[in-house]
Amino acid sequence: MGEEAGHGVSAVEGLRIALVLGTSAGGVGRHVRSVAEGLVARGARVVVLGPAATQELFDFTAAGARFVEIAISDRVRPAGDVRTVARLRRLLADADIAHAHGLRAGGLAAAANSRVAPGPLRFARGGPPLVVTLHNAVIAGGMTGLVYGALERIVARAATCVLAVSPDLEQRMRSLGARCVERALVPAPAAGEIPGLDVRADVREELGVDDRPLILTVARLAEQKGLPTLLDAAAGWGRRTTPPLVAIAGDGPLEASLRARIEAEKLPVRLLGRRSDVARLLAASDVAVVSSVWEGQPLIIQEILRAGRPLVATEVGGVPDMVDDAALLVPPGDAEALERAVNRVLEDPALAVRLGAAAAQRATALPTEDAAVDQLAGLYERLAREHAPRGH
Repeated sequence: MGEEAGHGVSAVEGLRIALVLGTSAGGVGRHVRSVAEGLVARGARVVVLGPAATQELFDFTAAGARFVEIAISDRVRPAGDVRTVARLRRLLADADIAHAHGLRAGGLAAAANSRVAPGPLRFARGGPPLVVTLHNAVIAGGMTGLVYGALERIVARAATCVLAVSPDLEQRMRSLGARCVERALVPAPAAGEIPGLDVRADVREELGVDDRPLILTVARLAEQKGLPTLLDAAAGWGRRTTPPLVAIAGDGPLEASLRARIEAEKLPVRLLGRRSDVARLLAASDVAVVSSVWEGQPLIIQEILRAGRPLVATEVGGVPDMVDDAALLVPPGDAEALERAVNRVLEDPALAVRLGAAAAQRATALPTEDAAVDQLAGLYERLAREHAPRGH
């Protein structure tokens, strides 16, 4: 995989590939870093275009890519976006393939790479083939929802190919007229050694859990993660004979409001902040919970499966395909269903063991970082060949 059969030559060797992304503090940035490193190893000439803060977090240059700073924020800024589009147009003109990650980056790259043709939202390509990976669904309402809905239509019409992280996003793009839609592969980084029992004991002592059950959530403290529902469920778990500790690892804009509610209602919940030892926390947990209102291919679920931990998650986006029968799934926003499902795991040791074993088995079927790069290398080679000038 990743090489042309019988030739030993990488499908992307010598291709000039521009990877475009916006502000990222998590999965998207890690994915682009992994892709850049894999493409460089296959002989591609990779440039990453994005905000300086994203480079500082993920160090694309250490992966062998060139980095060019360009302003792509997570919110629409009309004047700034016009300048970004003009600069992107110049930068993408030198690429054989452009690949934008995220709806904002995809919309700006589409505008930079296209000229408007006659008819509503019709585009003619003015630059290299454009691939856009959609990592998230549009869940905002109001004016923000309208803006992002327009960006979806622009990406569907202007992208040469759209990669989507979940079946619902694939269907959405096809309904909007995208001519090429495929499933994206967004694997978690390769897992290290699974922590042993001594680590479990150390972490539980650190958290002061003792013999109480430990429920773990790892999430950015943001609206998408459904954390108010988790707190609703935690109020119910607090009435158990032995109340569990609900530990939430992560930071984000909701931290102050969540902390205020936890203190006001005396919930059995502790905010741990951003952590770099997720594997240790998972080893110490009795059940992991993902309460999101939407997810695609979340890295944390892949980490939970690899750790072989019992999982309760919301039945949204790409989650059912990822977990198969290795989790208890509940509707998003349903605190009572979430509370009951976790109680089942805590009260039935056989169920907890079965879910943990199913998780570890399911992890063996997860895509690898090499598989993701192989997929992209094949797609890039095909698009570059199909769009090469006649006579080449």
